[in-house]
Amino acid sequence: MNLINKHFDKENLHHAYLVEGAREEITKSILEFLKIFDISPSSPDLVHIAIDNFKIDEAFSLKDMSSERGIGEKKFFIICANNFSLDAQGTMLKLFEEPIENTHFFLVVPDVNALLPTLVSRFYVISADDKKGDIALGEKFIKLSLRGRIDFLKELLVEPENEIMDDSIRSKALKFLNTLELALHAPHRKFLWGKESVRVFEQIMKARQFLRQSGSSPKTLIESVALLIPEKL
Repeated sequence: MNLINKHFDKENLHHAYLVEGAREEITKSILEFLKIFDISPSSPDLVHIAIDNFKIDEAFSLKDMSSERGIGEKKFFIICANNFSLDAQGTMLKLFEEPIENTHFFLVVPDVNALLPTLVSRFYVISADDKKGDIALGEKFIKLSLRGRIDFLKELLVEPENEIMDDSIRSKALKFLNTLELALHAPHRKFLWGKESVRVFEQIMKARQFLRQSGSSPKTLIESVALLIPEKL
């Protein structure tokens, strides 16, 4: 049983799960679990939404779809999004506060911190991230030269081949910022107690904020952070 599916209990299924991590891997795990209920990707009782920015229109549409009866005993929603607008989150609060019988939701996000705490409190929260792996990736990036970091980001931030199953560039960028922040906070980095570190972490916060806005350039934002991190840490 993998890291995700151990949280799912067929006999006691929560009405709403919030899963943090890589979209493709998590979606595959959820679909594998749903086979227990004879649910396939093409099932009429499964609604799969994959989107970059989940806005108010999507929230109203979700409410409408969730109120419709399914064909079978249960109805499932898999919603993958990199960002949920504030008005969309406000609309969704009541939906997840008052469970709908035999209707279950799986929200997949790269960073739980992108959501309002009041909304997160409505969910069974699961983190699928391998924090040790995250730190290793961040360490690798920090040790590169500036040129090496730019090349690294070119390989990381590429358009997905499958928009539904693969993480978007924005999602990859958000996850990488979390990775980088973990590595920069490592105790052996004494520079973090200096003024230099303040600028780095302030820029990470700004980049994360702008990445959650549609129309921003993930590559430019991540490069702005890379330029501030001293070489040979």
